[in-house]
Amino acid sequence: MTSFRPTKIQAYPKLGEKVTQDTLFWKNYKAPIQIKEFGAITNIDFSPVAPHNFAVTAFTRIHIYSQLSQEPVKTFTRFKDTAYCGRFRSDGQLLVAGCEDSVVRLFDVNGRVALRKFTGHTKAVHVTDFTSDRYQILTGSDDYSCRLWDIPNAADLNTYREHTDYIRCGVTSKLNRDLFITGSYDHAVKLFDARMEKSVMTMDHGQPVESLLLYPSEGLLASAGGRFVKVWDLLKGGQPLVSLKNHHKTVTSLCLSSNGQKLLSASLDRHVKVYSATNFKVVHNFDYAASILSMALAPNDNSIVVGMTNSILSIKHRKGPEESKEVPDQQKRRPSYRVFMKGKNYFPKQDDYLVSRPVKQHLAKYDKQLKKFCVSKALDTALETWLRHKKPEITVAVIKELNRRGTLKNALAGRDEQGVSHLLSFLIGNVVDPRFSPVLVPAAEMILDIYQSIIGQSPIVDRQLQRLQELLEKEIDFQQGLLEVLGMLDTMFASALPRKEVPCSVISRSNGLTREESASTA
Repeated sequence: MTSFRPTKIQAYPKLGEKVTQDTLFWKNYKAPIQIKEFGAITNIDFSPVAPHNFAVTAFTRIHIYSQLSQEPVKTFTRFKDTAYCGRFRSDGQLLVAGCEDSVVRLFDVNGRVALRKFTGHTKAVHVTDFTSDRYQILTGSDDYSCRLWDIPNAADLNTYREHTDYIRCGVTSKLNRDLFITGSYDHAVKLFDARMEKSVMTMDHGQPVESLLLYPSEGLLASAGGRFVKVWDLLKGGQPLVSLKNHHKTVTSLCLSSNGQKLLSASLDRHVKVYSATNFKVVHNFDYAASILSMALAPNDNSIVVGMTNSILSIKHRKGPEESKEVPDQQKRRPSYRVFMKGKNYFPKQDDYLVSRPVKQHLAKYDKQLKKFCVSKALDTALETWLRHKKPEITVAVIKELNRRGTLKNALAGRDEQGVSHLLSFLIGNVVDPRFSPVLVPAAEMILDIYQSIIGQSPIVDRQLQRLQELLEKEIDFQQGLLEVLGMLDTMFASALPRKEVPCSVISRSNGLTREESASTA
């Protein structure tokens, strides 16, 4: 008696995203290093000069961490209240930060005491930045005003009061010292020129603006607020270029890769999205444990630093060339693996007598039921919720095996309303899948033949049958459209190919006779 053969599950090609160079690049990061800070991390900024240390603003302190050791090399604690927006100057020598007490402080990176204090705002200062000439500072406050300060004299140069709500983000031009942009909770993004008394351009983001980012060419501006990331064309008067809605909570931070080809956005939904700067499609996604307030990317893309609401600083470093190489499987396995595999590679010699041991056959539940000829129970097992949603190929394989045995009609018959509903639900989800259609279409015909007499008795089954009919009609329309397109393409290809005449040196074109035959007849 031959042993029972288990149901053969056909291996179908996986329908997933293709592995691209972008995916490989952004996946090549180590496990994150996590550091506990004293409060929520509101800002992270990398020094533009080597070794690219980064300043972390959290609660009443600003820590400067080494990118290599992840240890704080400098700490500024001269704040009476919560500090905001610690940013480096372009030479990496000075650092400016705002505070809840409305005072702006300027620090020497190598010192401890503030070099300058700028007083004039009446509420918390959340925005600070240096202009491109290194001698002026931009600040934005909750008192609805933004100011330009002169560093040597600690004097207020210009004050602009055009916003009608808190100013929570701003950025200065790296190419022109007189240009800067601010974003406010009044939904407005304004471009200012220090040589003018008013803003020269206004863009409506539609949501409270949380972050701004200028592209290196400064022809494009990205703004984040609400669930949207919007890109504006400044060369066309602030015309909206694209609006991205890939987050389901507020976007809090934006940054750009070193080559300007990738845009990164962080959100309170615990995700960091990586977009292609050419087509603005998401090419990668990072998941984190808590809502993200701030994010920064190292100038050489070697590190991604993220600050979260739970006071955790997460640092991811890129793997080196040696670490990127995969470790062979033999090295990954534990020592106990050798114990279980001992003797597996031994081959008997010519004079050895091999005593074979019976191998116990492990069968799946549906195979055990098929072995006992319980065809209806086997189909019920294959239609369980987990199998039909996660492993539809197993359900299709059982239906195919039942059809091969000639017992599919018996397995489909005699079912109650719930059983028929499960069958129709599986068909609706998979009948138009080209991998499963050859098996499921005959099964659908059998179901209609068996249960056509009960149509109109169950509203649930009737709705599913109607939905199945609409799905099939839609699929037929698609197939007919594709056939028409194929016919058009065949015609175009046939007309595009050059026509070649076959040389006919032997047969006469007039009567089809050879030259010898025509000469003899003449």
